[in-house]
Amino acid sequence: MTFKAAAIQMCSGVDPEKNASDMARLVREAAAKGAVYVQTPEMTGAVQKDREGLRSVLKAEADDIIVSTARSLAEELGIHVHVGSTAIALDDEKIANRGFLFAPGGSRICTYDKIHMFDVDLDNGESWRESSVYRPGDEARVAELPFAKLGFAICYDVRFPSLFRTEAVAGAEVLTVPAAFTSQTGVAHWEVLLRARAIENGAFVIAAAQAGVHEDGRETFGHSMIIDPWGKVLASAGGSGEAIVIAEIDVGQVKAVRGRIPNLKNARDFTLETVAAEAKGVAA
Repeated sequence: MTFKAAAIQMCSGVDPEKNASDMARLVREAAAKGAVYVQTPEMTGAVQKDREGLRSVLKAEADDIIVSTARSLAEELGIHVHVGSTAIALDDEKIANRGFLFAPGGSRICTYDKIHMFDVDLDNGESWRESSVYRPGDEARVAELPFAKLGFAICYDVRFPSLFRTEAVAGAEVLTVPAAFTSQTGVAHWEVLLRARAIENGAFVIAAAQAGVHEDGRETFGHSMIIDPWGKVLASAGGSGEAIVIAEIDVGQVKAVRGRIPNLKNARDFTLETVAAEAKGVAA
């Protein structure tokens, strides 16, 4: 089974309506190039570091313009549309960093809420506390599509290999990592983390990214990528501005690679013992 996949690179601003329009234009372009699965980046709807500014444009899922636009595009174009994530208002004043997958008829297949919160202090002075704003998810997800089994993650999740291993063991053949990676961490870790997740799980990885300097002053790394199960980068974008990354996905490669290096089957349970060394010069 083969299919053409696209990762949409964006530089989302603070206006969800403008971002929805940009998303629609890029998704239509990807579909015109033959993509039947199209993924957008994390925070497609708004990149806004000011909390009150973000809250002022948030909607519940039923009223969100990114959600309704993606659903309409899936139905109009007859493709699978995966909104990498967008911010959704919740009843308890918290926000969900939520991904959506829509079927060609426009029906919603599933959602995925980002599990791991980006609570970090970087060397350049950047400090992020996602847990103070967002409600973390607590459920991994694998969607069985006609052409592949798809596993979900969002951005910072990529640093937690157990999530991807759990999805791969459950049968995921394509792992997804839509992101808004910071420039500092992106330069150091983006490609190596994505390739590691592909290699250790014998799976394709599709990662649509935000890219460039945003309206709120944030700078994201870009370099959207599609990687094969052997760790080869099939297609990638640059570090700024819009782009469409497309590659042919041959799902048969997953079985071939996992047969060649069957580390998913070869994994074993084990225990851990911490052994204290004797103090220097002290006799037993």
